[in-house]
Amino acid sequence: MLLLHTYYLDNGNNKMAIQQADKLLKKHKDLHCAKVLKAIGLQRTGKQDEAYALAQEVAALEPTDDNSLQALTILYREMHRPELVTKLYEAAVKKVPNSEEYHSHLFMAYARVGEYKKMQQAGMALYKIVPKNPYYFWSVMSLIMQSISAQDENLSKTMFLPLAERMVEKMVKEDKIEAEAEVELYYMILERLEKYKEALDVVRGKLGDKLTSELQSRENKCMAMYKKLRRWPECNALSRRLLLKNSDDWQFYITYFDSVFQLIDESWAPPAEEEHSLEGEVHCSVEQAVEFIEERITEESKSSRPLRGPYLAKLELIRRLRHRGCNDEYKLGDPEELMFQYFKKFGDKPCCFTDLKVFVDLLPPSQYSKFIRQLLEVIPLSAAAENEVALPGDIKALQQHLCVVQLSRLLGIYHAMDKKEKLTVVRELMFRYRHGLEFGKSCLKTELQFSDYYCLLAVHLLLDLWLEGEEAAVWQCLTLLEEGLAHSPSNAQFKLLLIRIYCRLGAFEPVAELYSSLDAKHIQHDTIGYLLTRYAESLGHYAAASQSCNFALRFFHSNQKDTSEYIIQAYKYGAFEKIPEFIAFRNRLNSSLHFAQVRTERMLLDLLLEANISTSLEESVKSMSLSPEEDDIPWKDLRDNRDLTVLFSWDPKDRDISDEHRKLSLEEETLWLRIRSLTLRLVSGLPTLSHTIQPKNSEKTAENGVSSRIDTIRSLLQQLEAAVDSGKKFLEQKIQTISIALWVSSYCDSVLRPFKSNLQKKKKKKKESSVAMPPVFTHFLDYVTELQTLTSNVIDHIKGLEIILTALKLEELSLKDTLHLQEEKKFTKTVQGKVQSSYHHSVQEIGELLKKRLDTIKKLKI
Repeated sequence: MLLLHTYYLDNGNNKMAIQQADKLLKKHKDLHCAKVLKAIGLQRTGKQDEAYALAQEVAALEPTDDNSLQALTILYREMHRPELVTKLYEAAVKKVPNSEEYHSHLFMAYARVGEYKKMQQAGMALYKIVPKNPYYFWSVMSLIMQSISAQDENLSKTMFLPLAERMVEKMVKEDKIEAEAEVELYYMILERLEKYKEALDVVRGKLGDKLTSELQSRENKCMAMYKKLRRWPECNALSRRLLLKNSDDWQFYITYFDSVFQLIDESWAPPAEEEHSLEGEVHCSVEQAVEFIEERITEESKSSRPLRGPYLAKLELIRRLRHRGCNDEYKLGDPEELMFQYFKKFGDKPCCFTDLKVFVDLLPPSQYSKFIRQLLEVIPLSAAAENEVALPGDIKALQQHLCVVQLSRLLGIYHAMDKKEKLTVVRELMFRYRHGLEFGKSCLKTELQFSDYYCLLAVHLLLDLWLEGEEAAVWQCLTLLEEGLAHSPSNAQFKLLLIRIYCRLGAFEPVAELYSSLDAKHIQHDTIGYLLTRYAESLGHYAAASQSCNFALRFFHSNQKDTSEYIIQAYKYGAFEKIPEFIAFRNRLNSSLHFAQVRTERMLLDLLLEANISTSLEESVKSMSLSPEEDDIPWKDLRDNRDLTVLFSWDPKDRDISDEHRKLSLEEETLWLRIRSLTLRLVSGLPTLSHTIQPKNSEKTAENGVSSRIDTIRSLLQQLEAAVDSGKKFLEQKIQTISIALWVSSYCDSVLRPFKSNLQKKKKKKKESSVAMPPVFTHFLDYVTELQTLTSNVIDHIKGLEIILTALKLEELSLKDTLHLQEEKKFTKTVQGKVQSSYHHSVQEIGELLKKRLDTIKKLKI
């Protein structure tokens, strides 16, 4: 019967599961597991209170059978009450003190709620029952977690970490270290205690032999410690030795160059008779570095597989020598010639552009055009006729030409062109794009076309024209991107650019589908989610805004639960070094600027769509547990996790996103969040104003330091005024302004209505016919009438916009200098249809909301 009940729950048939549980409980009224399974069914059918009561009834009996404990654990997780699981297993462990399984479950329950002190104790209790190394080191890791979470850094380094170190040293002395994870943990403790010498000794000693799971794990740890200890001879010798093994490992070239120049600056000289260093021979001069790189290139020429590392290392060394003002760079050759030779060798690889991009500043601007011409001359292109565009005959030639086109934009050659020249280049790039599609006929839908970058570069040129004031260029951008997406449905860059441009045009409707097709995974909801949630509401698509906010919030809310599971898995499998990373990741998401924005906007949106329409403002505020006194945004710890470089850019450095741009963007976003947060808190405070308020000057209030609600609202208003004054550049959101005015009006109505009623009763009692009413009533009625007129006028204006949008012929908008191909015309029509439909639905949604608000205004009659 229990199995049948579980079957129903697993298949989502919760009502049947409840019925089966009831049948079972009639026969066996004290069957704990049946009660819990019924509670799970109740929880899943929305009867949370009944489920909780039933679960607590069982939990109070302190069950020790596996079925009941596991079922209660599942239920508490679904209730998002992991702290109740700890109480469950605390009771079980008391009753069955020698159970390895229950002690283990208790440890993991503490891990879910971050009770590190109790985790340490539970780990040691488990080790005493079953003396296995993993349990002992669970306790050690819990001490490290206490040190990480400690507010007092001094306490961390004087108590928690030294205790953890002593615990591991005890195992080392007793020769009980068994696994690599235990050595990793010892290394982590010493590193956090800044005992770099001791950490290095561990890695280089017998225990270091256990570091085998990762490639070069031992060498990487040694290198990290050498850097911390500033032992540059060892850094240099080790990186040199590793490059002799693999001359394509870029990280070791960087360490090699860093150490060479550090040794030069310190005037280090090798000892006459002894070994240069613990790791062998040391290079401490520019001549030795030059010779070493030349040797790597010579060795590379003998390799069966071409290696890029040695050639790029040569350019990196020139860059560093030039930066230091050395005169030795000539020994390595001319950078222009070296880049030309690199292009000849690797130009057909997609990575060639990103490799050379780092070093183009070695070229003098006067040589840019000559360099590009030189590259073009070695690409095998052929033209059908003399004046026609020369095209590549295979994919390799196409990749080479694409690399040159990307470099042309990076060097600013396209930016220097006038409008006519840019349009000519756009036509040529699109011609090359369409020709390149021939090479990708066999590509799957999930694969990108080889010539996609031609289309993207053409769009970037058109965007330049648009930003220069050529309004019609933006339509051509959309047309080309939609065409590109039709041939390459998985190209994220096409989708991201379409999202940005549609949003800039105020057309949000196509954006939701585009973002959904990106299939953003996990952390991407934080890094690129702003592209979606930032615009939906302000562009009048309230249903889509609500959906996109919910989508983002689901990810953020699951973060807490998911991260706890990752931590538990890390404990189980001994991946201790990952646990602090998971904690840092969770904190990063909890402090995310995007998370705070989405949470705030979601609540404001709910109020906008429901407060004083389907429910009262007071009920809406209560359901959200809002309070004007509470501010749950971690302002000091806010993290800007947005990926502002997700869109490809081939712009020169002076036109690319700078640190100053990032700083300004963060300031603006934070200021806007503050305005929206204060607005939300003020709105949440309106219902509380109509409740009883303590006298402002009461002794109790002064004594307890508790300000009245009106003082709280006054303080928030002052903060909002200051924030708005700082952010006057932001556009107001008119519909929300009307809604906020209406909520304030409703509050005034709730105050004035009983006040007027009382005055009228007094007037009747005194039988006075000429008692004048206070002018506030007349003023309020005038205000409500004007608000009604304003809203009616806006609704009429929106109706007019609907008529205009229906009659609008967007197809008449086109670039005068662009002759659309037949295929382009098809995509232009698609684009114009999407934009027009979006505008139409946006206007409709705004109109419908305003009509509901107007109905509410009409009820404000005192």
